[in-house]
Amino acid sequence: MRRTWEPDLLGEGYEQQVIELGTDPDGEGEVCAVLVRRDVRPGEEVRGAVLYVHGFSDYFFQTELADFHAARGLAFYGLDLRKSGRARRPGQTAHYVSDLEQYDAELERAMGLIAADHGPDTPVVVVAHSTGGLVTPLWLDRRRRAGRTAPVAGLVLNSPWFDLQGSALLRGPGTQVLRALAMVAPLRSLDLPASTVYGDSLHTSVRGEWDYDLVLKPLEGFPVTVGWLNAVRRGHAQLHRGLEVGVPALVLRSDRTHYSREHTDLSDRADTVLDVRQIARWSGCLGGETTVVPIAGARHDVFLSLPAPRAAAYDVLGEWLDRHLG
Repeated sequence: MRRTWEPDLLGEGYEQQVIELGTDPDGEGEVCAVLVRRDVRPGEEVRGAVLYVHGFSDYFFQTELADFHAARGLAFYGLDLRKSGRARRPGQTAHYVSDLEQYDAELERAMGLIAADHGPDTPVVVVAHSTGGLVTPLWLDRRRRAGRTAPVAGLVLNSPWFDLQGSALLRGPGTQVLRALAMVAPLRSLDLPASTVYGDSLHTSVRGEWDYDLVLKPLEGFPVTVGWLNAVRRGHAQLHRGLEVGVPALVLRSDRTHYSREHTDLSDRADTVLDVRQIARWSGCLGGETTVVPIAGARHDVFLSLPAPRAAAYDVLGEWLDRHLG
């Protein structure tokens, strides 16, 4: 039975629909995704739509981003992927999948729900952050190879995760060890040092201006599992061999990376999660027309940056949308 739209945790003006996906290929029960839509307000024009996809240890809560697109005639939808955010069910490992291609199911279902609301020919811009910025190009490349590009009209990537940060040893021999370990202990958590530097810079309870659910997006993030990281590394390898997403792409990133175990002045003005040089290096692997813009002083999520770099990111995005959607 098809589910209906119900009130969302974001409150008035937002609704959600649970997308049932059946039995988890990774053996953690029945899985679902959750699509959140911003209601079209009186007087708003709809000439297209946005499908937003979050990153790791994240979920959709960015109402400012939704309002920005709605003001430009783009109906906004945010997708919480399986085992993430609203879609995680009791007993499930946060964000765990053994293959990023599993996400194709909810991405296609979300596209179907957008088409049901606005018509099958409505152009859709896919906007994705961090790990979502790896998941979505791989999905679009598979769609293109299957002869299906429309109605996707553009791709906007916000600090996409295009390679494993750290030493070359981790990307080479370390990845081989990871692959072997994933075959015997996929749900094992990696013993990585915990850090709240990024979360502290964002959340209102510490130093930030954003009030989101710390159960769905903890300050220190969720544990990284062997099988999930192995799936990500396979995705990286596919990207590095070259994709063709079939649509124009915009890549936004910070102008610098700053790693620190403790908060510093730079923690609010740099990417504290990913190596921005890797984003710059691999953006050319998306294929076709790709625009890469570094945003001075931006955080890892450029749309959660301090006011000045955030405004600069929105200016770039607005100009790009005007150029590609009219």
